Amino acid sequence: INHIVHNGGLYKRPFNEAFEETPMLVAVLTYVGYGVLTLFGYLRDFMRQWKIEKCQNATEREEQKDFVPLYQDFENFYNRNLYMRIRDSWNRPICSVPGAKVDMMERVSHDYNWTFTYTGRVIKDIINMGSYNYLGFAQNAGPCQEAAAKVLSQYGAGVCSTRQEMGNLEKHEELEKLVARFLGVESAMAYGMGFATNSMNIPALVGKGCLILSDELNHASLVLGARLSGATIRIFKHNNMQSLEKLLKDAIVHGQPRTRRPWKKILILVEGIYSMEGSIVRLPEVIALKKKYKSYLYLDEAHSIGALGPSGRGVVEYFGLNPEDVDIMMGTFTKSFGAAGGYIGGKKELIDYLRTNSHSAVYATSMSPPVVEQIITSVKCIMGEDGTTIGEARVQQLAENTRYFRRRLKEMGFIIYGNEDSPVVPLMLYMPAKIGAFGREMLKRNIGVVVVGFPATPIIESRARFCLSAAHTKEMLDTALKEINEVGDLLQLKYSRRRLVPLLDRPFDETTYEETED
Repeated sequence: INHIVHNGGLYKRPFNEAFEETPMLVAVLTYVGYGVLTLFGYLRDFMRQWKIEKCQNATEREEQKDFVPLYQDFENFYNRNLYMRIRDSWNRPICSVPGAKVDMMERVSHDYNWTFTYTGRVIKDIINMGSYNYLGFAQNAGPCQEAAAKVLSQYGAGVCSTRQEMGNLEKHEELEKLVARFLGVESAMAYGMGFATNSMNIPALVGKGCLILSDELNHASLVLGARLSGATIRIFKHNNMQSLEKLLKDAIVHGQPRTRRPWKKILILVEGIYSMEGSIVRLPEVIALKKKYKSYLYLDEAHSIGALGPSGRGVVEYFGLNPEDVDIMMGTFTKSFGAAGGYIGGKKELIDYLRTNSHSAVYATSMSPPVVEQIITSVKCIMGEDGTTIGEARVQQLAENTRYFRRRLKEMGFIIYGNEDSPVVPLMLYMPAKIGAFGREMLKRNIGVVVVGFPATPIIESRARFCLSAAHTKEMLDTALKEINEVGDLLQLKYSRRRLVPLLDRPFDETTYEETED
């Protein structure tokens, strides 16, 4: 069942998003599986304590046994006894460009994943279904590579200074003006690290006496930035507008705890595409609430910029909204642009303030010139300023690949989370034993996938996460789908009973918010 939103006329397009209910038997068996693993974990810890089994994890030295423990025993229980069993599914070393296909170094473990040794063999032409290479700009040939190589020979690899000292190149200025034009905002600022763009800038925007309203599934960088700010943090249910509105009402009615003074600022933190759920933020409703309650909106477009919208301008363009309605537009260059770093866009006053008050602007080393040129060339390609239609074609190809891949997986009977237009496609595995099994079986068939489990997801909602790319051809997707179908039958992963339930409890045509006039 696809749920189409027409909430008070806020949406100019259908918004199809649904999450299928976990079958009861699957949920029970998943808990039983974790219970068995936990019991065996305690048994093995007992055996290690009595030297029956060799202890390979980090422990205190004998002469430090009376010290306050450096390694908390129970905190490492999960890593020691559960994660270690399937550790071979992560940190796999690749030795090629992370494009549509990759080469991977083969490794084996002779001590149950505590250590790995390399065989010297390279596994060739693995279909890459895990990289965030949405528009296919992660490549070692073509205009982007040529431009970056030219800038590398002219400027070198590093700047060795901050922007405020001797590290402000004309390339940095060009990049920021281009990004501002691309986003449709007054000004923009670029940073060398996407994670730090969030974690170091949020503390510059809010502090003590301010309130942050954060989606429960926000990325760790947003969570860290909110905690570092010293502001009060309150969490609303994922993409649930009633939950957000209730928090906004309470914040305005009650004010700060004890003093009841009004909050200095109220900042709403959301993401464009949520990278574990594949869901898209209900931005029209969030903006309506933000205007109604006179709060500020911080939008993280790490996964949505380049990947959504007719011309790749992100979730704001996807919904046909005005960029001016978003106070702080943040995004990264690490995904759709095949580079590194992040940006913040908004009013000129905001960016001028951040240039002098943001830790990542004042203390961080400037972006590497070849990386800057990679971003400039890829953005111009998307905007069509390179004189070609390659960028537009890639955006359209990504949208087609996304819809095709999602539709085929649903037809096969898998439980798939998220929005039908999201290039992040979570396929639900649930049981702990199937996390490692799925990753290994897919690698045997030359398909590279990312599997995710607790604590990155709820304990019973382990999943495989596919990231689609414009570089994937239909033949590649069909090959991947054929192998996924085969592994799904082998591991009995086709749980879907077509009983999809909406994310919210209310009817989707109910008019909940009305914009208030000044």
